[in-house]
Amino acid sequence: MFIEFKNQVQEVLSTAAVSAGYDIRAEEMSFEVSEHADLATRLAFQLMAQKGGNPAATAKEIVDAVSADSLKNADLIGKITAQGPYINIFVSGKYLTMTVENVLSEKENYGGGKNTGKILLEHTSANPNGPLHVGHIRNAILGDTLSRILKKAGYDVEVQYYVNDIGRQIAVVSWAASKYPLDMEKKPDYAIVDVYVKANEDIAKDETINEHIETLMKKVENGDKETIKSFTGAVDMAIAGISETLLLMNVKHDKFIRESQFIESGAVWDVIGRLGASGKTKDSDGALVVDLSEYGFEKTLVIRRSNGTSLYTTRDLAYHEWKAPQCDRMIDVFGADHKLISGQLRAALLLLGGKTPEVVIFEFVSLPEGSMSTRRGVFITADDLLKQMVEKAYEEIDKRRPEETEDFKREVARMVGIGSTRYDIIKVSSDKSTVFDWKTALDFEKQGAPFIQYAHARASNILAKDGTIGPDGIPFGFADCALLTEPQEAALIKKIALFEQKIEESAAGLKPHTFAIYARELADSFSQFYRYVPVLNVEDAELKKARLALVWSGKTALFNALSCLGIDAPESM
Repeated sequence: MFIEFKNQVQEVLSTAAVSAGYDIRAEEMSFEVSEHADLATRLAFQLMAQKGGNPAATAKEIVDAVSADSLKNADLIGKITAQGPYINIFVSGKYLTMTVENVLSEKENYGGGKNTGKILLEHTSANPNGPLHVGHIRNAILGDTLSRILKKAGYDVEVQYYVNDIGRQIAVVSWAASKYPLDMEKKPDYAIVDVYVKANEDIAKDETINEHIETLMKKVENGDKETIKSFTGAVDMAIAGISETLLLMNVKHDKFIRESQFIESGAVWDVIGRLGASGKTKDSDGALVVDLSEYGFEKTLVIRRSNGTSLYTTRDLAYHEWKAPQCDRMIDVFGADHKLISGQLRAALLLLGGKTPEVVIFEFVSLPEGSMSTRRGVFITADDLLKQMVEKAYEEIDKRRPEETEDFKREVARMVGIGSTRYDIIKVSSDKSTVFDWKTALDFEKQGAPFIQYAHARASNILAKDGTIGPDGIPFGFADCALLTEPQEAALIKKIALFEQKIEESAAGLKPHTFAIYARELADSFSQFYRYVPVLNVEDAELKKARLALVWSGKTALFNALSCLGIDAPESM
């Protein structure tokens, strides 16, 4: 609804400005959030030079030029005023009533955008040499939340995990699995990391083992079936465990794409050959490197080792060329340590004449305990962190709802613990590093996911107590939403109306944290409404019905917002 309101404002003000003798198109106007109005613009600053006036006089001149006829066709606008150099715009009563009516009719579809196009989004893609650790969590949660927001915005999104199944680390895993027995009683990714750590300890003591590792890599790239089978078996075990952890976090991938397919198809050698023919490659101690200086990179890109094997980046180039014809856009989610290589990847694809991906770079999340390393076996797994979060959430639920059954407390604790982890990660802009703090994450009062989940549970509780809910989950009978005139009611409706706009902003900027902040603001608006406006104890039957409709709308908006963030919405907490 806000987008329609903004479109009407653009049309009315641009028409008024032209009528007043100024040259401006609707799409050239800029708007900003204001505490004094529902929408504000500094249009007068843009136009004052055209007639040599001052901004305050220009703003008044434009507002005075707004015609009654133009407002007749802009029924979402209440009034337009000039305040100094600013033009302030306010919504109409119809804007408020239509917002509630739209939620009631659209339900789980409310807030969806109208964008089109196929997007292939790759995220997580952690090496299958052990379980996910805290350092992987941000990639997974950021990528999954972004995919959900893009889907809500209307895009057709396919989420992929790019599996490193033939690189050096997998060769180490394969060698280790042939030397040390795997503990099959453990979660498979934990069994893999045990032997991987032992292998690296062996390599540190005896560097000649590296010769065996190189031999394995060459055999795979030459298509040796037995060696490929040993690699595949180890990788499949690790991916099975990793997938289990991802699902625990509500993170889902549509496809797992293996690196090896681009070796087997010959695509990697084709890429190397075409780059070689570009005249931009040269020999560097036996290795083949690409000069990307014309794209601003001083460091060359290695595409073939001195031993004749390909690299992860070479195979990644083939992967992106394979993806490109299947979609309108490619999006990659990478950690800050991939900033250079992702830039070189884009440059090399340009050199090849192909489509380049959009890259979302995130800074790292850490714990007070310090850094993590899979190779040395010094890390905190994602499983451990999630387990701790669920246990902490259980303690809080048990304290708040001691009378409830054990099953209830365990299930709500799972929802809250996982949701808190996701929200604490996603609420911070991806370009900023963050330290995960479970106390902040489990904040029931304002900062964390429990605050949003609790607002949803409160709305559910009100509707359950009323008992006059229809078979489709909507309050029985027509609700006259024009009766919703309390300040807290209007504030909540206005916040609900922003849903689609916030989805659009987040999707356009690939910044899911902005929607996470909106979800918290939405919960705050509902909590203020809940605190100050009675619903069930209202004698006026029509007013009660309208407020129940608003509660239902608030619950729906909160549910949809939590869904976009990959967080469960409890009916009771």
